[in-house]
Amino acid sequence: MQTSGQYEAIKDFYPREEVLDMDRRVADMPDLALVEHEDLFQIECLGMAWDIGVFITEPKDQSRVMRSPDGRKTGFFLLHGGDGDFKSLSVLARQLAGKLGAKVLSMTFPGRLYLPDPSRDWPGDTISADGTIRTPIWLDGEFIGPDQYDIIRDDSTMNRLRYGTRTLARAKPDTIFWHRMAAWPCAFEMAMVTACARHFPVAEFAVHAHGHSTGGAFSAKLPQLVENVVGQTELETAPIGYINEVKHDWSGALGKIGTYERVSTQTVRRNDAFNELYIRTWRDLARYAGPEALGQEGPTALMRLPWVMEEVLGAWEEDRIRPNFKAEYPITHNIVASLEAAAHAIADRLKLDQAGRHVLVTKYLGFGTYDSGPGTRPVQPIFYINSANSRDNSPEAFNGVILPMLADLEPAPRVKCTQLGAGTHIYYKPMPDLPFGLTRAAAFLWQKAILDGFFMD
Repeated sequence: MQTSGQYEAIKDFYPREEVLDMDRRVADMPDLALVEHEDLFQIECLGMAWDIGVFITEPKDQSRVMRSPDGRKTGFFLLHGGDGDFKSLSVLARQLAGKLGAKVLSMTFPGRLYLPDPSRDWPGDTISADGTIRTPIWLDGEFIGPDQYDIIRDDSTMNRLRYGTRTLARAKPDTIFWHRMAAWPCAFEMAMVTACARHFPVAEFAVHAHGHSTGGAFSAKLPQLVENVVGQTELETAPIGYINEVKHDWSGALGKIGTYERVSTQTVRRNDAFNELYIRTWRDLARYAGPEALGQEGPTALMRLPWVMEEVLGAWEEDRIRPNFKAEYPITHNIVASLEAAAHAIADRLKLDQAGRHVLVTKYLGFGTYDSGPGTRPVQPIFYINSANSRDNSPEAFNGVILPMLADLEPAPRVKCTQLGAGTHIYYKPMPDLPFGLTRAAAFLWQKAILDGFFMD
């Protein structure tokens, strides 16, 4: 993979043997005793209350904390992927805190935290036997019932090729569900900024943002929103929405993205509506298991398809206690029509005048893009790490789309992209000789980049 920017200290590719060596070197570091606790707080956003949960993992002995080159304590702000909550981040968080000595804040997307149970584990399945579906809980005691949505089965050919049959809960107009689905992006942004203010004082911490998969489109904006978030440390992430939109639309055109032309007539861009909640099932594990088996075993993997499906269904039995619903496509794929529609829905509820409506639409269109213009903070340094058998993060996608588009920014951020010769998109998944997946190797590389000053001006 190529480099945008000036930093060359870390290799572009690490064979499996070197990944194992990095893992062992982190394993050999002393284990620091940890303090862990949940912080549940409430914010007011767009005329609605929202309960937000973050989980803190940090060294008990503050004399052992990791520090950045400028002397500030090192912090990590972590966001999970499209299926999870803060528990999906626990393996990574405990390596960063328990080995490196960083303070780690893991934030659950608004609505994803199962507030009725202190365990935060969701009961039952995402689709119940009676046909009702699991819905977000944005406020303790507020529940979305089946009278507030229609169930849609999407078996269109283009989507079925990737997902199988998709199940959607489509919010009915003027219900609580409708209004929450329109407003959550603003609550998400406010929650990130508020969480950082509560746990990472500016003078005390230099913070690094991380978002797994879907979470990457949100962690990408955080350095422009919070002054002491000094950059991104990304592992198996999605880029910001407008770049992700092109990445998924890209069909192999090479060269400068400025001369990019869509050469495939089969490509169809996403058109998910803001009021559609995607309900995940075992199919979402299968759509990663297939490409990963192909990458690890080759075409012969199909000869053990029943075994692969047993693994998928067994994994779903464990995974379904996580939230497993998703509403983020309008932002992660920069679906402009959906973002505009959400803003207008809020403006209608709040009875905004034309000027207020325009401000809200402009804000919503900015969720999928970097801030630009006078007075905005430049995009901060980014360090991407990808796995060997990633379904979505190929070297071609990074070299053909993501890195060139970042290089076109004014000013262009310092960017480094590294691929590890092991692992899958679910980077915390245990593997032979890698009991904590890729988390230790990532911790090793991020520590090196931080201490070498990659994130410092």
